Amino acid sequence: MILLENLHKTFKAKGGPVHAVKGVGFEARDGEITGLLGPNGAGKTTTLRMLYTLMSPDQGRIEVDGIDVARDPPAVRRRLGVLPDARGIYKRLTARENVEYFGRLHGLDDATIAARIDRLAEALNMRDFLDRRTEGFSQGQRTKTAIARALVHDPKNVILDEPTNGLDVMTTRGLRGFLRDLRSQGRCVIFSSHIMQEVAALCDRIVVIAHGEVRAVGTPDELREQTGLADLEDVFVRLADLEGAEA
Repeated sequence: MILLENLHKTFKAKGGPVHAVKGVGFEARDGEITGLLGPNGAGKTTTLRMLYTLMSPDQGRIEVDGIDVARDPPAVRRRLGVLPDARGIYKRLTARENVEYFGRLHGLDDATIAARIDRLAEALNMRDFLDRRTEGFSQGQRTKTAIARALVHDPKNVILDEPTNGLDVMTTRGLRGFLRDLRSQGRCVIFSSHIMQEVAALCDRIVVIAHGEVRAVGTPDELREQTGLADLEDVFVRLADLEGAEA
């Protein structure tokens, strides 16, 4: 389980400080996919970077499986599998070598790494490109490699920052099935997106973020009831206060 409480993050800018995250807090539960939904610039990625220890919050608290991120970052990292907004795979290595490298960074032995790569390659349909150098990979192949790399150490908590961006229809469908499998295994999954179709198809609960703040938390049906709107896209526009921008 992942818990965020009252997170704040401010950045310096030429025009003055930018308060990117303003008191964000929510809970992501085991055995659920929690959707983090918001427009570009809402603070989603900054919130996730604080969660997976790439940034430190100016204020607030984060716990992963009861471990305070500020007190023991290495223990938290071992419990997280992260697909960041920047995939960052090594182009001179094959997909297999990319995943092996991260397995070794996590202290896994060769036999364990090989067994986990075999399972992930099957689950993500990577067999046909597993031993090719990643230079020249399609967006879908890069994303699958990055996901396998993030999960090689078998983490209980998985954070995916807009994983379906740029993917074709069939790759997206396959990735949806993979995420549902993670949920059925009892893992805690945070899925960041601004694509309504993906959120509606996958998420048990949704956290709507806009202007650095949490605007609503609930199941899709709860958010529909809260707004009195049936279409999830209309719900999001209302909760994120985008109606003025749309006009």
